[in-house]
Amino acid sequence: MATGWTVCVPLKNKAQVWSFAGLQQIRAKLPFSLLGIDSDNGSEFINESFFTYCQKEKITFTRSRPYRKNDSCFVEQKNYSVVRRAVGYQRCDTDEQLRLLAQLYEPLDLYTNFFQPSMKLKSKERHGARVTKKYHQARTPYQRVLESSFIDEQTKQQLRQRYQLLNPAQLKRQLERWQRKLLATAARPRRHGQRLATKRILARRKAVEMPRLRKATNRVASLSRLEKSAQKAA
Repeated sequence: MATGWTVCVPLKNKAQVWSFAGLQQIRAKLPFSLLGIDSDNGSEFINESFFTYCQKEKITFTRSRPYRKNDSCFVEQKNYSVVRRAVGYQRCDTDEQLRLLAQLYEPLDLYTNFFQPSMKLKSKERHGARVTKKYHQARTPYQRVLESSFIDEQTKQQLRQRYQLLNPAQLKRQLERWQRKLLATAARPRRHGQRLATKRILARRKAVEMPRLRKATNRVASLSRLEKSAQKAA
């Protein structure tokens, strides 16, 4: 939160085995120690694997309040500013797209953390209906890490050396190349998937229509019995 360092990892689904593997990948990519995790109330985080791992590694594990998205505002804002702006809003649900997302996130992490500055709120004052906000000077996450007194000098030197080897224009070209490949898979027609979806819809309709048909048949049978009994009585 203090530096704004962002690491993106694609997950196959919300199963705890994938979220736990994603956590280990994120921890390996962070330039500092992971001291705490503050998640929402999803089952991909609130599970035995996460809890046991945090206890074993002495990581503080807290969660936000239910139905209070603003508790995780510093993470939620990255959904648009980092992920959606790079990936878009198409649905990615194939193994090929999962692989492409992993390839896309590699240059995206470097480009975001080393070359994308952001401002942090310094103060906020209310004067009647008017709110005055003041911000710190824009800094990249990389610059904030270098300015932090909690990061050891060896880590800072490693980051400086890595920064000297990076080319923002080249990272941008790599990012755009993976974006085009991902977009091509999203635009590709999925005939097999469409057939399966159609079968599911027809099966649901049949499941709904069968009880209705039984009720209608029972009503007709009841009417025929009433007519027969009336004819006998006559």
